[in-house]
Amino acid sequence: MGACGRALGCCLLLALACGPALGRVPRGQQAPRDQEKTQGDAREEATKEPPRPLEPAERVGENPERGHLTGGDGELPASRCFRCCDPAGPVYPPLHLPQINITILKGEKGDRGDRGLQGKYGKTGSAGARGHVGPKGQKGSMGAPGDRCKTHYAAFSVGRKKPLHSNDYYQTVIFDTEFVNLYGHFNMFTGRFYCYVPGIYFFSLNVHTWNQKETYLHIMRNGEEAAILYAQVSDRSIMQSQSLMLELREQDEVWVRLFKGERENAIFSDEFDTYITFSGYLVKHATEP
Repeated sequence: MGACGRALGCCLLLALACGPALGRVPRGQQAPRDQEKTQGDAREEATKEPPRPLEPAERVGENPERGHLTGGDGELPASRCFRCCDPAGPVYPPLHLPQINITILKGEKGDRGDRGLQGKYGKTGSAGARGHVGPKGQKGSMGAPGDRCKTHYAAFSVGRKKPLHSNDYYQTVIFDTEFVNLYGHFNMFTGRFYCYVPGIYFFSLNVHTWNQKETYLHIMRNGEEAAILYAQVSDRSIMQSQSLMLELREQDEVWVRLFKGERENAIFSDEFDTYITFSGYLVKHATEP
């Protein structure tokens, strides 16, 4: 809009300045009389000094009351064409462009856009100071029972209340008192423990010696001596014990045997107290890791 107004003003000024010149007759078409007059005027003009260039205020001025171009004396300037190479060209009045209030064109606030992608994580900071200890929580509910860590059992403990003397042969010690006999693995009639659960077992034998008599017994496994319990002849009777661990297979047998010797061999007991005991139990099943 500003460029069009400025171009229109320029065209109007050129029309006012060059209008009379455009209305002249071309030099080639002038009458002879006019040509002579023109030539005389040209010679006269050549003898004259060149005109002084007009100042901008003298050349063109603007009368604010009339709103049009005037000369230095307030009158309209003479119709004259100016060239681009003249020292001072025509001065045109400044064009006042309309000002637009941008605030009127401001629209309403738009909707919120979508959330952008998450940026990269920053460096891990240093650990802060330890906080205060919080209050103690409430007691939780009881959990479900766990699996049994051991599923195989075998144990026995028996005793004898009668004394026993040796004869001319080996004699198996028979027990008459049963303290523990889990699953009946110990046979009270034969005096033997039969292994139905293979694994490692612990056995213990306790006896009471007799005054002036030798005490000589074996803990047997399948007809072989595994351990011996021995006490020499003494004026005093004492308690003697022997213990060991055996790795048994299924159907193995364990019992106590009185040894046959040259001297009298015996173990003491009575009907009121139990002085002779034999015990054993499973420590680890053969299939457990």
